[in-house]
Amino acid sequence: MAKLGQFLSVSQQQVLKPQQILVSTLLQLPMLMLEQKIQTELEINPVLEEADEWEDIQDGDDDADIDETKEETEQIQEELKEIEENTKSEEDKANEEGQEEINLDDLLPNEDDPPEPRQPKDNSKEEIDMPERYEESMSEHLIEQLRLLNLDDLEFRIGEYIIYNIGETGYLDQDVSVESISEVFEVEEELVEDVLKQIQQFDPVGIGSRNMKECLLTQLRAKKDQEKTALPIRLLEEAYEDFINRRFEKVADLLSVSLDEIKIALGEIEKLNPKPGEGYSEVKLNYIVPDFYVTQVDDDLVITLNEYKTPPLRISNHYKKMIRQPKKLDKDVKKFLKEKVDSAKWFIKAIQQRQVTMQRTMEAIVEKQKDFFEKGAEHIRPMIMKDIAEEIEMDISTVSRVCKGKYVETDHGIFPLKYFFNEGMETEDGEDMSTLRIKDRLKEIISGENPRKPLSDEKLANLLKDEGIPIARRTVAKYREQLDIPVARLRRNI
Repeated sequence: MAKLGQFLSVSQQQVLKPQQILVSTLLQLPMLMLEQKIQTELEINPVLEEADEWEDIQDGDDDADIDETKEETEQIQEELKEIEENTKSEEDKANEEGQEEINLDDLLPNEDDPPEPRQPKDNSKEEIDMPERYEESMSEHLIEQLRLLNLDDLEFRIGEYIIYNIGETGYLDQDVSVESISEVFEVEEELVEDVLKQIQQFDPVGIGSRNMKECLLTQLRAKKDQEKTALPIRLLEEAYEDFINRRFEKVADLLSVSLDEIKIALGEIEKLNPKPGEGYSEVKLNYIVPDFYVTQVDDDLVITLNEYKTPPLRISNHYKKMIRQPKKLDKDVKKFLKEKVDSAKWFIKAIQQRQVTMQRTMEAIVEKQKDFFEKGAEHIRPMIMKDIAEEIEMDISTVSRVCKGKYVETDHGIFPLKYFFNEGMETEDGEDMSTLRIKDRLKEIISGENPRKPLSDEKLANLLKDEGIPIARRTVAKYREQLDIPVARLRRNI
């Protein structure tokens, strides 16, 4: 007979402190988003302020004592009350139902979008610096809506983390999942899922979706006319793969409906927005702010971290003076000041840690890819994130956060940091060739193919093998998909 008993087990778990979570969040922000994050912290934390670079900001006492009166204490209490009122929920903004119609090709991940027409640049005119019109970024737009929800501090931080991990087209980054976020914040996955679902209802609806299917379904379910959306929802839920591959007869048979009904459902789906973040990203794409500068000076490569618009921060001297005389403060004000001062200290330290980690990572990349920075893109070498992680003695996830959305300006142009990470392959001549060069060659072959008889993946693999690049058909298919090039039958121009 089995006996019941109690057993003790010992296990090790990594527990992230709030400071570590903050460092992790700041590390993944590119320059423009970091500026927004700093401004947000300056707005919500009265203890934090920009330091004047031209004045002495030491922590010592001032020469003249300031009269710490009852009025100053009341001022702090009024600020506390104002901050609490500003964080209360407001009425949600009405979602705009009107969406621009799109082609079916926009719904299919394998189709290339036609380039937007551009006006030719008049080089004869002198360029004059003009004040730029303010354009609200996607993250700013989403954070403002996040503040309108009735969330506690932890839920707000989770929502903020999710928003900063939404890519340019409006989808949650592939390397971020509900499971990974729950591990970072040490909460149940259900809580993260709930916050994510609320964000997906923001304007634009479907933002933060994990894939196109979820994005389209979220938009359909948000519509009020259930009679029009019932069949499109069924179509996406039950026959998504056949739908995106245009097998409409099979979809009709599977759902037991007519082709005319499928056509009507298709019309409703074409009204949806498959790239909800694109409208905001276009403004930013035309002007990239590099996070690093790497220039060659004589025989040396000089690395500079772009900190031009990152203001030096400090804890306000005004509030430090109040803390020195705690007897004049009531209990609520003391608690408020302690929380805000701790938050300010963590934020300042996290900014400093971000700078150190960024610099170390970039130095390791330059060392590994020295030929690239000295001679040009054709000399890029195979390299993976594990190589850099081992070099700087940090976790691969840290390197991934540093490289996410960051750019470096070099003597050969501006490149995303992720450009430097690619696997290698040994050619028949014994040369180590990066996958980037193989992809470039693959793109060249496809661009020169007969549009009436596009090349299959098998034929593409054989052509590359003839050039001394031993590559399997499935590898060609993987690279083709990464280049957003559709399969041969969808490339055919009849």
